[in-house]
Amino acid sequence: METAPDTPAPSPSPGPELRLSSRRGRWVVLASALGSGMAMLDGTVVNVALPRIGADLGAPLAALQWTVNAYLLTLAGLILLGGSLGDRFGRRRVFVLGVCWFAGASALCALAPGIDVLIAARALQGVGGALLTPGSLALLQATFHPDDRSAAVGAWSGLGGVATAVAPFLGGWLVDGPGWRWIFVLNLPVAVVVALVTLRHVPESRDERATGRFDVRGAVLAALALTGVTYALTTAAQGPPAAVWTAAVLGLLLAAAFVVAEHRHPDPMLPLELFRSRLFSTVNLATLGIYGAFSGIFFFLMIQLQTVAGFAPLTAGVSLAPLTLLMLAFSARAGRLATRIGPRLPLTVGPLLCAGGALLMLRIGPGTSYWTDVLPAVLLLGCGMALLVAPLTATVLAAVDVRRAGIASGVNNAAARAAGLLAVAALPLFAGLSGDQYRHPAAVDAAFHTAMLICAGLLAGAGLLALATVPGREAARAAEPDSTWYCCSTAPPVDPGHSCSGSTGGS
Repeated sequence: METAPDTPAPSPSPGPELRLSSRRGRWVVLASALGSGMAMLDGTVVNVALPRIGADLGAPLAALQWTVNAYLLTLAGLILLGGSLGDRFGRRRVFVLGVCWFAGASALCALAPGIDVLIAARALQGVGGALLTPGSLALLQATFHPDDRSAAVGAWSGLGGVATAVAPFLGGWLVDGPGWRWIFVLNLPVAVVVALVTLRHVPESRDERATGRFDVRGAVLAALALTGVTYALTTAAQGPPAAVWTAAVLGLLLAAAFVVAEHRHPDPMLPLELFRSRLFSTVNLATLGIYGAFSGIFFFLMIQLQTVAGFAPLTAGVSLAPLTLLMLAFSARAGRLATRIGPRLPLTVGPLLCAGGALLMLRIGPGTSYWTDVLPAVLLLGCGMALLVAPLTATVLAAVDVRRAGIASGVNNAAARAAGLLAVAALPLFAGLSGDQYRHPAAVDAAFHTAMLICAGLLAGAGLLALATVPGREAARAAEPDSTWYCCSTAPPVDPGHSCSGSTGGS
């Protein structure tokens, strides 16, 4: 750890001993949460504006899907490379670069004259997100004392959840007021604050052992594989069958080539040995189901509330406000709870509560009452999210050595974003919604019910997977009775040289 040369008032680096209760520790959490929250907010707020964007720019449903997926595509395809860049050149440096890039792309989105330009600008936003998102978590993991990492990640998760939950409210207010373009203008002042706070208060950190060439080939193969599969799913309902099948096959072949390339590369973007840890592998698999379901729920819910239930954009956004309070109040507590009891119970109960929330959303339709139909579902979904987000994130990071925090964060974020990308591409197909049908209440209502059943199934499956494979606190202690065990809670080992073993596998 070294003192950043561009810090206005140099001070000794706190190393990995920074405490959350310190003034500088709170600044670090704020910078990390604001930066990642900006990306989370933008990834969510667009959902509220989709019907108005479609009407304003004359876009079919496939174009609206690409408005969401262009961002997720570059984010998921490049986020592993973003984590590696941070580990090599400095996590703070790459984080600030990502924030500035994201702001510039947001300006292009706000000025887009048509849907094609908007989609291209959203793809550029995803590049910025790939640079800043993994760095936000890696900064916490590499900076804080091991005893405070769980609480720091919990605070980060809570503030990030606030951004995700506030996004529909802000989006609705802006869409109803000055217009949908202002949802992108909003990123500019936030980015300025994040960059200034980061440069002033966040210490630089990097993996001093990171050497070799960057795996550009792996990044390109990953992005092309996701593009092929996403195109096939998005155009399957109305596209030429030959083009759809060609894209699907090419996407799968490129995915296989990506795995082979990562196995052969001396310094791969995705080190496959990470998956030797059973804990790391299973929690990332659960992440796919959980975040795929979340993306599907929020994509369809905003269309359902506006098109079928007749809510205005602002009313639809405000309807999700309880998520803000629940995430803010309980995410950090959930992180501490998992430290005491292990991650199995939170990672089982949390997704099951979310599945219940998705099933309660089946009550939303024509003539919906917010208090009796929407609010109970939102509350149950919010309780589940607050319980699972911090343990899920911290358990993934805890399954690997602290020096690999950037790549571990990148893998988990890539899994989450890829899940969201595929869900937004696939759910309208499986639910039977295509073309201009998103403007017709009857078609949207039928598709919404099918989509909520699928999302509930994904969440329930993730919870049962955690129950079957994630070790509890007692099992961890039995595996290593002579050591303090942190791998199965929400923090890495106190001694970075002590790698997880036993029931979780080694990394």
